[in-house]
Amino acid sequence: MQTSRRRTRRGKPVPGAVVGAHDLTAVSGARVAVPDGDRLTHLQFRRFAGCPICNLHLQSVVRRHAEIAQAGIREVVVFHSPAEELRAHVTDLPFAVIADPAKRLYAEFGVESSPRALLSLRAWAPTARAVLRSAWTILRGRERPPARRPHGGRLGLPADFLIAPDGRVLAAKYGEHAYDQWSVDHLLELATRTPLPAGPRPEGAS
Repeated sequence: MQTSRRRTRRGKPVPGAVVGAHDLTAVSGARVAVPDGDRLTHLQFRRFAGCPICNLHLQSVVRRHAEIAQAGIREVVVFHSPAEELRAHVTDLPFAVIADPAKRLYAEFGVESSPRALLSLRAWAPTARAVLRSAWTILRGRERPPARRPHGGRLGLPADFLIAPDGRVLAAKYGEHAYDQWSVDHLLELATRTPLPAGPRPEGAS
């Protein structure tokens, strides 16, 4: 099911839009329901397998995953790389990772690519940190390098959505550069201050 177009801005779901039921498959083979009928879903769109900027951010999520889960939030992370390419990079992550090489979910949620992903001045400092961290971990054999020509390109912009169990979008962020996403602190704050709305479950949800 597609996201309801009743509340969108330039084709992008905004708070109050309703996300239809999605039965996704993680790269681990596990089935992933979005929305999750029992808890909040933090659906985040990243870039390509092995992306240093994505890895820098996701490590902050890994370190605080227990806090996130305790707050009633399920993490679901989408990449535009094929599943076979992603598996080598995400096997140790404690949350669901979805491969979307055709960018169907990206299109549905209005997540875009743009040269400003890397050209924005605000991206330069985190990009430098990310590349240095990635180079060090690759040299130590703790990470694999990304493909020289990543599937889907290098200019993807991140996006974050907090989705209620009934499918309503509670909060959304479209990144303006490659490292423009919610911090864990902001995610937890959103979960605390945003009451779960009452309403019908999305069509097809179990």
